Amino acid sequence: MEYGLIGGQLGHSYSKDIHEMLADYTYDLCPLTQEEFKTFMEKQDFKAINVTIPYKRDVIPYLYEMDDNAKAIGAVNTIVNKDGKLYGHNTDFSGFLYMLEKHNISVQNKKCVVLGDGGASKAVVAVLKKCGASDVIIVDIVQTESAITYEELFEKHTDAEFIANTSPVGMYPKCDNSPVDLSRFPKCEAVADVIYNPLETKLIAQAKSLGMIGVNGLEMLVAQALYAIEFFLDTSLDEAQIDAVYQKLYQEKLAE
Repeated sequence: MEYGLIGGQLGHSYSKDIHEMLADYTYDLCPLTQEEFKTFMEKQDFKAINVTIPYKRDVIPYLYEMDDNAKAIGAVNTIVNKDGKLYGHNTDFSGFLYMLEKHNISVQNKKCVVLGDGGASKAVVAVLKKCGASDVIIVDIVQTESAITYEELFEKHTDAEFIANTSPVGMYPKCDNSPVDLSRFPKCEAVADVIYNPLETKLIAQAKSLGMIGVNGLEMLVAQALYAIEFFLDTSLDEAQIDAVYQKLYQEKLAE
């Protein structure tokens, strides 16, 4: 494999479609078990790869160097092999920032809630802090050093003005699920969901029905792919391609 994606279960991934629309190479989907992952990383038999759940942190020990975004987030989703040395990047940061800017979502001086505490959550939190959020509350199903419980969220933080979902709740095939009931957040202005399958999660549908801005994860997925390709090929691409590919892919998936 020259270029592709490694992760656990990749049956729902649109990354092959996106990369092959944006770049002139074959992009392979490579689901790996834990044992296969170790062998794959030790062999380093690739030019460049993307990394998704559950390996965004597990790849770090194999890297020669990480960029500042990846270091700040503590997770890597893009790896380039240069002469046998692996360089790690995180384009989830740039992808989520693109999504906020595209929809004119300002989080400056706003109270923000991030649902989920995995690799994608770290990128979202880093973006919110960079954009001047006054508070960033991380929520997970179990309390940790960095995250509060959903129970505490509903007790203390229903005044949140922005909510991002980085948890898998609502993802295909369990599309009827939603991580929170947005009617409990009367001050919430905008909701972003990193899930892109289904095209509109139950959470985003509810956000729109309540008059909030609601954005699903497909645009972030396309944006982070474009930024990954720039690392893969050591080139610069026109950001206008993000929206062109997003619109094409959205219509294709809608018609399925």
